Amino acid sequence: MSNIYPVILSGGSGTRLWPLSRAMYPKQFIRFFNGQSASFLGAALGRLPAPEGFERPILLCNNDHRFLVREELERAGLEPRAIVLEPIARNTAPAIAVAALIALADNPDAVLAVMPSDHVIEDGAAFAKNIRRAAEVAATGKLVLFGIKPTEPHTGYGYIKRGAALAGFDGHA
Repeated sequence: MSNIYPVILSGGSGTRLWPLSRAMYPKQFIRFFNGQSASFLGAALGRLPAPEGFERPILLCNNDHRFLVREELERAGLEPRAIVLEPIARNTAPAIAVAALIALADNPDAVLAVMPSDHVIEDGAAFAKNIRRAAEVAATGKLVLFGIKPTEPHTGYGYIKRGAALAGFDGHA
């Protein structure tokens, strides 16, 4: 049995990309680019190379979006481990905590791969490979974070100070 449990955060209030994105149809459901066959959420689901080391995903979403999430899962041909419906948005940490409880009830050695539903990642195979590498580090009790080097400061995002390289893991994709 795999230890990697994909957790897809599909909350969102639909305010950042208005008028395309709205409360009842936030950006994760938009087919944003010309010719894009999948929504952001659909693309995130497509990056999960089950059964090659990944369990079925756990999705967290606003209760109002439950039917949109189910449609995206059907398009992707995936049956999730769970869909957690939030009656009220409560932020990222409580959502991840609920997902962790679900995964740990199934597997005490579970490693979560938490990802937002609205990122653009062009090389899905490289992404999956790096998730597997990161899971090896996470299984030793470490927290692993993926990110990009910023081009400018921005208060809308957090700041992360990179620590020393771990033996056997260079930290670069």
